[in-house]
Amino acid sequence: MKAVHFGAGNIGRGFVGLLLHEAGYEVVFADVADALISQLASASSYNVHEVGENPAVKTVTGFRAFNSGSQEAAVVEEISTAEVVTTAVGPHILKFVAPVIARGLAARPADLPPLQVMACENAINATDLLHTEIRAAWDDSAGELDAVAVFANTAVDRIVPNQAPGQGLDVTVETFYEWVIDRTPFDGDAPVIPGATFVDELGPYIERKLFTVNTGHASAAYFGYAAGLEKISDAMADPAVGARVRAVLEETKELLVAKHGFVEAEQEAYVQKILSRFTNPHLPDTVNRVGRAPLRKLSRHDRFVGPAAELAERGVTPVALLEAMSAALRFDDGSDDEAVELANLLSELDATAAVERITELTPSHPLFPAVQKIVEDRQAEA
Repeated sequence: MKAVHFGAGNIGRGFVGLLLHEAGYEVVFADVADALISQLASASSYNVHEVGENPAVKTVTGFRAFNSGSQEAAVVEEISTAEVVTTAVGPHILKFVAPVIARGLAARPADLPPLQVMACENAINATDLLHTEIRAAWDDSAGELDAVAVFANTAVDRIVPNQAPGQGLDVTVETFYEWVIDRTPFDGDAPVIPGATFVDELGPYIERKLFTVNTGHASAAYFGYAAGLEKISDAMADPAVGARVRAVLEETKELLVAKHGFVEAEQEAYVQKILSRFTNPHLPDTVNRVGRAPLRKLSRHDRFVGPAAELAERGVTPVALLEAMSAALRFDDGSDDEAVELANLLSELDATAAVERITELTPSHPLFPAVQKIVEDRQAEA
């Protein structure tokens, strides 16, 4: 079996690529980072170092690698005979890999079963986005797209921090991971990936992860940054920061239980597991890395405004989530482009316009006045 995976970075090698390897697939990595691809192409193996509870070192072998820019024809050929295509490139990069996948699908022999396509991105329904981009690049003369491919949404979760210098291809990751896949598009012929969990309804799992892991992680980053702390583990060890993160996840837990019917005790256990992951001292994750791209994190359907808006729509005024958003507005890391852009928006626009631009909330939304207040407070400090 063969899987073509777009994105040979730390997540690609240390999470998706590892699980595909363990499932028995020959993994073909595709990326535009030429130096990284050259390293992979000349290597016979790399190690994934899992740190935390029950640490382990796992070795990945039997892979190949191509530059999807300069070696596009080779990648197209690999896709044309693969069983699976996955991505871990970032949601905004899917539009760039879609035409290559479309070409590979068009070259697929008629006697092969449909290619199973799964975008493993930190975004809701990323495979739907990839499907849309592939369709836009599809040549109708090649036949029906949905006859040659099956598209399944996924939810992925594994903390992969910035790597220490000199590790080469080796990757350090946490021991915990979760790869949840919607089984319904496969019509009874889902891929066999023992490390993945297949479910009939993915939406609740996507939101549980986004509004617990992503919301909590970013909250720890922004509260920790405000407290002058360097690492996420340091932030979580600070009683005041830890309590504020816990309060944020109490609010998202309330929403998830009410909206999706999760058993409260089970969601509480999930929250506790997530909090323990953030305290892992073996993961040298920094508040600056986790806090980067604050504009994306403050967007309408992401980890802060998404759950806060839904709580407000249910008549609940969030407190801790607004505090986290307020801290995000103060993330002024000059090396982060989005932090610089956020600061410029706050200085150039009035509060009403800034809220609309940053969060995409409309003035009629019940959350709008509270967000406008924290923006006004931030602007008053300047």
